[in-house]
Amino acid sequence: MMDHVVRCRFCGHAIRHTFVDLGMSPLCQTHITSEQLNHMEPFYPLHAYVCERCFLVQLEEFVAPGEIFSEYAYFSSYADSWVEHARQYCELMCERFGVDRSSRVVEIASNDGYLLQHFVAKGVQVLGVEPAANVAEVALKKGIPSVVKFFGSQTARELAAEFGKPDLLLGNNVLAHVPDLNDFVAGMKILLGEGGVITMEFPHLLELMQHNQFDTIYHEHFSYFSFTTVTEVFRRHGVTLFDVERLPTHGGSLRIYGRHAEDGSKPVSARARELLGLEERSGLQKLETYAAFAEQVRETKRALLEFLIDAKRAGKRIVGYGAPGKGNTLLNYCAIGTDFLDFTVDRNPHKQGKYTPGTHIPILHPDELIKARPDYVLILPWNLKDEILATLARIPSLKDAQCVVPIPRVEVVS
Repeated sequence: MMDHVVRCRFCGHAIRHTFVDLGMSPLCQTHITSEQLNHMEPFYPLHAYVCERCFLVQLEEFVAPGEIFSEYAYFSSYADSWVEHARQYCELMCERFGVDRSSRVVEIASNDGYLLQHFVAKGVQVLGVEPAANVAEVALKKGIPSVVKFFGSQTARELAAEFGKPDLLLGNNVLAHVPDLNDFVAGMKILLGEGGVITMEFPHLLELMQHNQFDTIYHEHFSYFSFTTVTEVFRRHGVTLFDVERLPTHGGSLRIYGRHAEDGSKPVSARARELLGLEERSGLQKLETYAAFAEQVRETKRALLEFLIDAKRAGKRIVGYGAPGKGNTLLNYCAIGTDFLDFTVDRNPHKQGKYTPGTHIPILHPDELIKARPDYVLILPWNLKDEILATLARIPSLKDAQCVVPIPRVEVVS
């Protein structure tokens, strides 16, 4: 029970039921420079709650989005599989909804242009909306029109007046990052063109729970959605979710399809109704389902630490691969520092030469992995496991190294 009353960011009901408490943690993308190593680092509670009325799983807001996203270290283009996912999405939208040279496409949280570049190649008029100026600059250099703004109802009105209303309005892995959820969805309603389509992708709460993906909980993710809850969020703002796809990305995501409630040309699909039924059968409208999650998280921590302790006692060298947000949740919750991992590597040059927040593990160029010849490689972005395993398999000096995947349970892969 909390000492102060916190209101659900969607329905306004007082929230008091714990989903999982991951202790205190720093912001996951605030990578530390060598000059900052001896400075005080801010830590915030990483305590997720579930609303007993609408079943939205959420974190309290401790840091304003401007402090998190105005200068950001995540660049989508460094994940090859994610760029390919974006290309396939572009092809699907053109085929299914007739997106072509006469169409307008707006992407919210457009990052470095990893997705819109595929529409630009087809001659489609696009606009990216990206709050991080350093990331938007990369998109602009690629020739992708971008504005540096946070999205909400006011920004939606401005964009509608300046750019026009889009036929396709999309956002991948942004809905979870929004503290003012109602204003954000209201903005999409305002901006969407008549007869237009909204698509949003985000990790699926059901997958998170079933596959123990607690490390996807971090301060940059304010909310965690089931299809049942997100359907109600959009419905309240005049948007009907008429279809949904279950995707393998990020360990299991949803792609939702929305349209104006007044638009009768797109009936609600069978798979949307089926997913609502699946979530109900899975207990996502019962508090006791959520209460069971915390213990399996604690057991994962115990198992990972047991493996690492045994490996270090046996004289094994362990390094990490990647420095993603989810990795920093895992490292801080499990208190894994350089006593276990000598260093980690990352393809993103904006992270190289820095240190992981909280745990202060050096982040190096991937070439250092080849030189180190480790016994074990701990894969922190486990959602990219197949891509990473294929990359490492092509390196002769790593042929004897074994990879460790921590989620959903500790697994050693030769």
